[in-house]
Amino acid sequence: MKIARCLTLLGLCGAALAAVASERPYAVAQRLPLGGDGGWDYLSADPQTHLLYLSRADHVSVVDTRSGTQIAAIADTPGVHGIALAPELGRGFISAGKADMVKVFDLKTRAVLATVATGAGPDAILYDAASQRVFAFNGHGHSATVIDARSNAVLATLPLGGKPEFARADGHGMVYVNIEDTAELVAIEAATATLKARWLLPHCEEPSGLALDAQHRRSFSTCGNETLAVLDIDSGKAVANVPIGKGVDGAEFDQARQIVFSANGEGTLTLVRERGPDDYVVQQTLTTQRGARTIALDAATHKLYLPTAEFGPTPAPTADVPHPRPQAISGSFVVLVVSDAQGQH
Repeated sequence: MKIARCLTLLGLCGAALAAVASERPYAVAQRLPLGGDGGWDYLSADPQTHLLYLSRADHVSVVDTRSGTQIAAIADTPGVHGIALAPELGRGFISAGKADMVKVFDLKTRAVLATVATGAGPDAILYDAASQRVFAFNGHGHSATVIDARSNAVLATLPLGGKPEFARADGHGMVYVNIEDTAELVAIEAATATLKARWLLPHCEEPSGLALDAQHRRSFSTCGNETLAVLDIDSGKAVANVPIGKGVDGAEFDQARQIVFSANGEGTLTLVRERGPDDYVVQQTLTTQRGARTIALDAATHKLYLPTAEFGPTPAPTADVPHPRPQAISGSFVVLVVSDAQGQH
């Protein structure tokens, strides 16, 4: 009885400590000045090795987050958007958007093992461990290319009825993806590569970033009209809309701390606390840096990584380019490291 009582108390204390940790203010704790030229998009963090895989226009940069230095580069990935990791297979998968292909590489040697043809413009990419399949989401092709992660064989091309953006797997054989131009969330059964449901995202325009709370069966889609749309991923029922910042492109969910993070290109990070499956509140709006619109979470350390750079002035509009974007200043590329203000964990 005494042992059981002690274990109960330890459990309660652990829950209390987790709640306290989730309420600590976050801050930009570190800046990794990696430099180099070229743009960036998605990034992936490996919590086992503490390595960060960064898309850098025509290559993937591999960064050791403990030393803050680049330790390797995977070359010749034209138009790279994302990197999916399959640690149990020792492989990674890179979506090369300009080449209409996925490149398969060895996680230890970083050698390219294979190239796999996809639909037009593969963008987001994920590995579903439950089915051991890779899903490359083709932005121009409005489809998903489904790949066997062991053999690299293309198993199916799944029409999605719109332009796919970011995607997540729930760990139980289901994959979810935002459809940007129709403002929907699509549910895919990974093992059969079949579309099981599509749900409208309420009060949402151009959903991009996506995070999941697989335990409570909730999805978090970040929308271009400054809202976070929350759905029940079993029923498709709308649960909540929470205000976020402008220019969002990435989202993460820290399961242990019950916090959703929205990376906003305006230069802010919105932290949304999940007080319950149907109860959400903005806990903090953190100033980051202009352009920090994508994000990756290291679930082991609870640290978040956001790439960006310094920008020059916005060019004058022309007939060919009516909405010009400012160019990143050469050599200014940096990864912001965000953690709780005490810098713990």
